[in-house]
Amino acid sequence: MKKNEILARIPQIGETQIALLEKLSNTVAVSGDEGNVRAIVLDELKEIADDLKIDAMGNILITRKAKVKNPLRVMVATHMDEVGFMLVDDDGDGLFRFEIVGGIDNRQLVGKTVLVGKDQIPGVIGAKPIHHTTADERKNPIPLESLRMDVGPGGSKKVKVGDRATFATRFQQQGPSLLGKALDDRLGVATLIEYVKHPPENVELLAAFTVQEELGLRGARVAGYSMNPDAAFVIDSTPANDLPVWDDEIENARYNVRLDGGPAIYRLDAGTLSDPRLINLLIKTGEELEIPYQFRQPGKGGTDAGSIHKQRAGVPTVSISVPGRYAHTAVMIARLVDWKNTVALVHATMQHLTSEVFEVER
Repeated sequence: MKKNEILARIPQIGETQIALLEKLSNTVAVSGDEGNVRAIVLDELKEIADDLKIDAMGNILITRKAKVKNPLRVMVATHMDEVGFMLVDDDGDGLFRFEIVGGIDNRQLVGKTVLVGKDQIPGVIGAKPIHHTTADERKNPIPLESLRMDVGPGGSKKVKVGDRATFATRFQQQGPSLLGKALDDRLGVATLIEYVKHPPENVELLAAFTVQEELGLRGARVAGYSMNPDAAFVIDSTPANDLPVWDDEIENARYNVRLDGGPAIYRLDAGTLSDPRLINLLIKTGEELEIPYQFRQPGKGGTDAGSIHKQRAGVPTVSISVPGRYAHTAVMIARLVDWKNTVALVHATMQHLTSEVFEVER
């Protein structure tokens, strides 16, 4: 297939897609309670899916059939859930104790506004003001048990123990940047929606919108087993490591994933050694089509790939992420150009994907 033909089939990111990302980012869907995002995905795709089901975990599993005989079955997974909180005890007068759901550093919680429960009741995370703290207390992070979620006396009648909560951040676009909560992984959700609307013709696309990724890749484990793909791509967001070191004598040798560097391809993380054949195909595609890319630094963290690649007899799997600053806080910053290039690289790579890729040993 010629370069122009491949590029012409890649979904484009414009005002419509950014508006959908805004809607997804502003929606509350903490792990285990993904229904609000699930409703948006279903509204976008239920009329065009060749096959669609919601499994027992709450994953959305969609198939788009290929236009060729005996196609590869290629899974693309992205998670719908976000980090957040759960109310665990009512102290009365609108004050609730809470637990963190997913990976959030409680050092940055005090004073953050939140939305609580199905009706998104506004609240704030509070602690003793500095005037009432001791010198010793100010030396250490405030422990979670000392924090409270305050929804006011009126709000206490509208929320209850067990309700989820998340940051009240509203999405916005500032020049080249996208700012919002839960861009991990609503960027992926918006991307996969476009793939289902504009599927590669040479593969059978198995789109998995998964749940409970932030709690240990739980939905992906079920989805990977059910779909039983020949190969899998996982689209996520990964922390950018591009903040300067404020010491003139120390070089920031840890610069790796950074904004404006293109999609981050995973070689390895805490849960996966990506399939080298898929890595090489991503690289080859990026070079041929002049799509910038970078490699994610190895180490902590992971994606749904950690569960998918171990299903049944094993699934060749690779992760590709949109870089973002300040992950798992009240706001992430990503670049529009990195999102566009991620959409382009994965879609174009799928167009190149054939069974011959896997005839080579790992």
